[in-house]
Amino acid sequence: MKKKTIIIFLSAAVFALCFSVFQYKKHSETLRAEKSERLEKRRAAWLDLKGLLEKEISDFNGQSAIIIKDLNTGWQYSYNKEAMFPSASLVKIPIMAACFYAADKGKISLQDKLTLESSSKAPGSGILKNFASGRNFSVEKLIELMITKSDNTATNMLTDFLGMDYINAFFKSEGLLKTNLSRSMMDFRYRKKGVENYTTATDIARILEKIYQRRFINKRVSEKCLSLLLRQKVNDRIPKKLPEETIVAHKTGLERHVCHDAGIVFTPQGHVLICVLTKSKNKAKKAKEFISNIALHIYSNYQTLNHSS
Repeated sequence: MKKKTIIIFLSAAVFALCFSVFQYKKHSETLRAEKSERLEKRRAAWLDLKGLLEKEISDFNGQSAIIIKDLNTGWQYSYNKEAMFPSASLVKIPIMAACFYAADKGKISLQDKLTLESSSKAPGSGILKNFASGRNFSVEKLIELMITKSDNTATNMLTDFLGMDYINAFFKSEGLLKTNLSRSMMDFRYRKKGVENYTTATDIARILEKIYQRRFINKRVSEKCLSLLLRQKVNDRIPKKLPEETIVAHKTGLERHVCHDAGIVFTPQGHVLICVLTKSKNKAKKAKEFISNIALHIYSNYQTLNHSS
């Protein structure tokens, strides 16, 4: 009787184990099917998005360069990505990176004090142009002002401190092959002579993605760069038509005939890199509308995924 009981117990245990394995396999297959279905929905939505973007490009009265990258899947849409555009304040992203790199290598300290000189003051965006000459600011504070308030004077002070040769060598070492710094911010005298700062959608997207992936120098420095981009005060392009609570880490650029914005949009369904450079003889309002429309199409695309998954 005891032997029979043991056999029944073992049989029941084997049955339970087999049933559990069957259920596990069935559950795994269901999960794989659901994952595959979600991926197909995302792929179809991505193709629809490409169509919307191409229409926006066609309707825009000017030149543009675009990179859109889904940072979760790696899918990318690009247009004219290697074309060189005057960088305007978009160059402040790689300049920020150059400053942190120099500090990491011991060339400078973020606590070094720089003196505001009249020769560094530049018109346009920023607050330092209104300060009395002779005031001192730390490198770290100048980087903050350069990014969050797009301060042109802060940028010139940092550029003078590091030197254009050092900054341009850094650009090349980071693979920013078509980005250069040849004149100070808002130096119209040199601009009239044809001396210009240039960049491409490829270069800006490259440094942004490296920062996002926490691969620029190290995690701590990358997160410092990201935190500054998150505090950007000029929000009339990528974030303009998005819900107010949307998190966007970005940097704008605006000069005569050029208008840009580039950054990372964080959504519950995924994070996306958006880089849009424009050149047009129309008023900047049209270019800003073009950029904000592109961002809205992308955000709406992600919202559709949220509702259908």
